[in-house]
Amino acid sequence: MESFPELLFGTIVLRPYVFVFLAVYLIGCSMHMGLKRALLFGGAGYLITWLSEYSSIHNGFPYGLYYYIESTRGREIWVLGVPLMDSLSYVFLAYASYSMALLVLSPVISVRGMPYLLETRKIRGALSARILGALFMVYLDIIIDPVALRGGRWFLGQIYGYPGGGVYFGVPVSNFIGWLFVGFLLVWVLQAIDAFLDGKKVRDHRGYGKQWRYIVGPALYGGVLLFNLVVTFSIGEYSLGWVDIFIILLPATILFFAIRARAVHGIPASAAVESHIRDFPHVQLPILHLR
Repeated sequence: MESFPELLFGTIVLRPYVFVFLAVYLIGCSMHMGLKRALLFGGAGYLITWLSEYSSIHNGFPYGLYYYIESTRGREIWVLGVPLMDSLSYVFLAYASYSMALLVLSPVISVRGMPYLLETRKIRGALSARILGALFMVYLDIIIDPVALRGGRWFLGQIYGYPGGGVYFGVPVSNFIGWLFVGFLLVWVLQAIDAFLDGKKVRDHRGYGKQWRYIVGPALYGGVLLFNLVVTFSIGEYSLGWVDIFIILLPATILFFAIRARAVHGIPASAAVESHIRDFPHVQLPILHLR
């Protein structure tokens, strides 16, 4: 039987891309919302996701019935029939999706040539952020799940399957409904953690002097999409790959023009800056305080 350090090493070696994305999450969420929030959500998000996957492989809720193929048991960490890396992935996917929602909802200004979100506590905790975050997460899964289902043809390995198949390149519609439900719940938990720590006046704002702190989450979202698109085309799934591109194209175009439309200047920018600084008084960017 392998020891825990050996299993941990095997988990990292088998799934290095997962831990690269996880590291980006820790940096991005820590700079954006604070290290305590990033760590607390990491633990809470993993637990919620693991429970959802454990329930689904036994009861079919919330993703529909599926199964894991334990081909890597003994080589990486599994938790009661669920690979550690799988449940862990939802944490950074949920944060990236939430970041995209904030990008859509918040006024935007340019700070030293870089987009800066004038988010407020109200925007952070909004129901619209939960709904948008959940939908952005489903869009990720539309790209991720079909190519992951073909893991036997790339370095992921064939680790799971659906007993009855599915209408979308082998993936059942129930899976996407489950992702919508769990994505909504994960974003809600992240918002609750943020609001709770804010209510407790927990100091957690070391990244508030970095103008790039709002870029990491959306960049992580784009990086996950790009990674899966590259894998899709590299294994010769051209039909799936082109469907993915056309699925992404419309929301990406809408997002681009939505951000441009929400860019503020002059007096509206001053009002938005004041609201941002009122909610986040520890912001340390001089250009904001000079407006």
